[in-house]
Amino acid sequence: MRLSHIFIIAGVFTAAAILSLVAASLSARVIEDSSEIAVRRVLDEGQMGWAEVQADGLTVSLSGTAPSEAARFRAVSTAGTVVDAARVIDEMSVAATDAIRPPRFSAEILRNDGGISIIGLIPATSDRDALVKRLTGIAGATGMTDLLETADYPTPEGWEDALAFAVTALDALPRSKVSVDAGQITITAIADSVEEKAALERDLRRRVPPSLSMKLDIAAPRPVITPFTLRFVLDAEGARFDSCSAQDDPARERILAAAREAGLSNGGRCVVGMGVPSPRWAAAAEKAIGAVAALGGGSVTFSDADITLVAQEGTDAGLFDRVVGELQTALPEVFALHAVLPQPVDAVTGPPEFTAMLSPEGQVQLRGRLADETMRQLADSYAKARFGSDQVYTAARLVDGLPPDWTVRVLAGIEALSMLETGIVTVSPDNISVRGLTFAEDTRAAVAQLLSEQLGGAETFEIEIAYRAPPKVLPETPMPGDCELGLATIKEGGKITFEPGSATIAAESLDTLNAIAELLRNCSDLRLEIQGHTDSQGREEMNQQLSQARAESVLAEMRARRILTANFTAVGYGESQPIADNGTEDGREANRRIEFKLIPADAEAPAEATEEREPGNE
Repeated sequence: MRLSHIFIIAGVFTAAAILSLVAASLSARVIEDSSEIAVRRVLDEGQMGWAEVQADGLTVSLSGTAPSEAARFRAVSTAGTVVDAARVIDEMSVAATDAIRPPRFSAEILRNDGGISIIGLIPATSDRDALVKRLTGIAGATGMTDLLETADYPTPEGWEDALAFAVTALDALPRSKVSVDAGQITITAIADSVEEKAALERDLRRRVPPSLSMKLDIAAPRPVITPFTLRFVLDAEGARFDSCSAQDDPARERILAAAREAGLSNGGRCVVGMGVPSPRWAAAAEKAIGAVAALGGGSVTFSDADITLVAQEGTDAGLFDRVVGELQTALPEVFALHAVLPQPVDAVTGPPEFTAMLSPEGQVQLRGRLADETMRQLADSYAKARFGSDQVYTAARLVDGLPPDWTVRVLAGIEALSMLETGIVTVSPDNISVRGLTFAEDTRAAVAQLLSEQLGGAETFEIEIAYRAPPKVLPETPMPGDCELGLATIKEGGKITFEPGSATIAAESLDTLNAIAELLRNCSDLRLEIQGHTDSQGREEMNQQLSQARAESVLAEMRARRILTANFTAVGYGESQPIADNGTEDGREANRRIEFKLIPADAEAPAEATEEREPGNE
């Protein structure tokens, strides 16, 4: 019995030991699995899936190939955030380091009035001495600065072609920056005129090697004109412009068309510039030129928003009043009209009289009677000192019998006129009349003080001076109609064409795109839809895709010319909107087109389109 009892106790202890071992083993397995899963999860979240995780008891082993030593260290640190860092065993390797890559070869060449400078990294195989010598020859007396570095690596494909063409382009562009990369060149330059810009673009695109990619940005800034002036004269010699300014090409064409209708026969020249006081400048000029023609002669002068209309001597007073009244009614609000009907003052009969007239642009005419040549020279010199030697025209007549103080009265009148923006002074033996416009509130008092001091308190004079605040320069925002008219004008001079069967714009259409971009530069706040259309040949789906791609190509060209296109959209209509019969070749050609539609802000449907047709879409 005693032995049996001992065996029972031993069996119980043995079973308990076995159960303890099984429980310990299961607990260790659970700990291993949980540690392995947790570590693998955080490594995957950190984009380190290349690391293998193996748990063995309380330790966690990391294996695999790390892309870099930093990645290896990051994996160990990340695992240490889940388990005790002392339990992490690093068995990872690091990928072999790649061979050092060759550097990116590039150069920047800048040319301006201060000379030429070049900076960048070029291959050691490039002929640096020849490059510097050629650039020095282009720079001439302005000098050349060499900031190049070299590196002994193989020359990349296309580098030598790009560098050679960069020097060629720089020679033709006095104000430019040329960026050179292997197989690619970027040119930014400034031209003196739109014509020069177009010529340079054509020349560079023609000369660039086929293997070379070129980005070209040539700007032709318009001059700032201040004051913004226009002077049209119609007399016995015919019609002519003494000066002419316009804010853009469409406005220039409108003004020249009005002048031709009034009798201009030599074509005329009108400078496009910035500084226009109103976007309706062209409309005001058209009305004023038409008024001169209706009077049968005379002149009209614009100086910013001030207009002076001078009729010819002998013009019928009734006709003058009617034409001036109609012009005043038709002019935009910002413009102020001063109309003058000269009276004959050079006749020998009648009381002596002298007049001095100041136009808004600063031109002065001296007419009437003076005593002798010395007095005429004195009046002419005094006026030129006040207004400028190139602004005074003297046509006074010399007569006898003038009052002794006539010279003093004439000079006082000229000085009073110099205080005005525009006006007329009339001097007679018993009175001086000063009439005109001023931008200074105290001018009337200053003129009165001057005449009192010069003539004496007993003399009489009349002052009719109107004060007006200086005109504010309005923002140069074209009206939608002006933009639409400009697009129509450009359409008449050229069409947008594409390479056959593609959305690549043909080279001969670049001038048209440049003209459209120049116009849209001032119309970017307007809503514009660029539409692509095809004929009915081919599958409808293919025509739709081609028209969309071509419209997007035109939009991309506008963006490339730094036009703000936030309000522009490109839409392809395929063959869905024909404007002619697709059964004839002429009709199909008419249906293959690009249209620009200005969309009013308050309208859902597009405005009437301006078309740009292309010769084919095959």
